[in-house]
Amino acid sequence: MQTSTIELNKVALTLNERTILHDISLIINEGEFVAILGPNGAGKSTLLKLLLGLYKPTAGNIAILGKSPKRGNRDIGYAPQHRTLETDLALRARDVVGFGLDGNQWGITLPNKNRDKYIEQALDEVDMLHLANMPVGQLSGGEQQQLLIAQALLTYPKILILDEPLSNLDIIHSEGIVSLINKIARSRKMTVLLVTHDVNLLLPVIDKVLYMANTHCAIGKPEKVITNDNLTQLYGSPVEVIKARGRLFVIGEET
Repeated sequence: MQTSTIELNKVALTLNERTILHDISLIINEGEFVAILGPNGAGKSTLLKLLLGLYKPTAGNIAILGKSPKRGNRDIGYAPQHRTLETDLALRARDVVGFGLDGNQWGITLPNKNRDKYIEQALDEVDMLHLANMPVGQLSGGEQQQLLIAQALLTYPKILILDEPLSNLDIIHSEGIVSLINKIARSRKMTVLLVTHDVNLLLPVIDKVLYMANTHCAIGKPEKVITNDNLTQLYGSPVEVIKARGRLFVIGEET
């Protein structure tokens, strides 16, 4: 039997009198790689905040590894959506990764052999150890994204949450990030949730798709979820899914 890591039961969330999520129920199991899709404003980032304990549901229950969500859960590694850093930023790559261990502390971090070991192990896992002392502002967007992933891995989490790690990357760097995440997820047997606007690069590696629209969601294998009928029901208006050259294209009704 599969062991669940994330369970939502009839979860709803209302913010400022606006319903963001309604009657969301789903189970994500240990070791599953799940892509989270949906239009802007569908509640993708809101769902992540619920899992991270930053929001509490208006109704329903959430279980993370059998417990209620809480802030600072070391069983969850989180890489937020990033912006390219300034080229004159003096921080080294290893400094940025180290924030995953002590970024919530004030003052100067004192040298520590164990701390350095964990940072170097994480850098090595994302193929960035050779750039450990490089000023982070001189790294490419893809390399900066690898640092955020390394930072999220420092506490050896059981769940890895990535908020649009492919945004602002070209296709070559995006393919590299997808391959890297898949390799780490499979070797660590982690559950991975990855928010994206384009599922096509992920189709060869993901186990499930969580598609969100119009306060609701559907979850399952991509070929079962991304269909005309399912998306039309989610959106509440006609949607057509076109398959061409191994890619999926979702087309809504013209307004």
